[in-house]
Amino acid sequence: MKKDSAKSHIQRNPGTELDLSLINKIKINRSAVERRAATMGTRRAVKKEWQAAWLLRAITCIDLTTLAGDDTDGNVARLCAKARQPVRQDILQALDFAQPITTGAVCVYHNLIPAALKTLEGSNIPVAVVSTGFPAGQITNKQKIEEIKASVAAGAKEIDIVISRAMVLTGNWEALYNEVKGFREACGEAHLKTILATGELATLTNVAKASQICMMAGADFIKTSTGKEPVNATLPVSLVMVRAIRDYYERTGFKVGFKPAGGISKAKDAITWLILIKEELGNEWLNNHLFRFGASSLLGDIERQLEHFTTGRYSASYRHPVA
Repeated sequence: MKKDSAKSHIQRNPGTELDLSLINKIKINRSAVERRAATMGTRRAVKKEWQAAWLLRAITCIDLTTLAGDDTDGNVARLCAKARQPVRQDILQALDFAQPITTGAVCVYHNLIPAALKTLEGSNIPVAVVSTGFPAGQITNKQKIEEIKASVAAGAKEIDIVISRAMVLTGNWEALYNEVKGFREACGEAHLKTILATGELATLTNVAKASQICMMAGADFIKTSTGKEPVNATLPVSLVMVRAIRDYYERTGFKVGFKPAGGISKAKDAITWLILIKEELGNEWLNNHLFRFGASSLLGDIERQLEHFTTGRYSASYRHPVA
């Protein structure tokens, strides 16, 4: 699927002044959110060729990720090769799909940037890098800024930072705003994706407030999780965050992206999240400039579903290596 021209029409979020009066008014009704989220996967039925089309769209929105302790240059190179050709050619031919298709980005640790850049050369697939003491964020602010600058200098086009959860849990919104604003300045032209680690923020009200603070501070994306928390991306949390994005857009006119991460490994779940984006934010967000999945195993299941669509049979996972 050819990368569209949506990015050229999206004005980057410059951030706004901190508005604590708005933050203090935010209250989230958990029961109402959970009722709405429970219907997300049941309100629409996407089948046959339409399902295949949605799954191909989902592939273009994946940040294909490896964040393991045993990562090597070799397995990052293989991951990047998969990002360049995420679906086997025979499946694309059976789908009569002639356009080139890639994932949205590849996400790695800082030390593996050179290996990723080498394999992705000429592809226009950006390298995203986790930073600021990922996943816990328990280092000094000076170290966090240095990490960001080092990754940008090494060639990263997107920086996935973790916020200081303690600032949310103690209601220190001004400190959080200043922290994220400093990260945005350190990123320069690289896009800033702020990871809220929602599983550690205690309440949906905290999630909504943290989302607004990060956008006020200039975040290009807000992201649910590191993938390392006990609870990662969930539909209720995602609903709260995308509604915060909608509210911010209605107030400022600036579009901020959304990235659910952690625990999304099935094709049917990917479609549910795409439905969430379509219903809550609209078709303008259904592209990899404003929506991403943080995932490692999701691509493999999507490829299996696409092969099932073309053959009527489910294949073994080893037929879809790396993903």
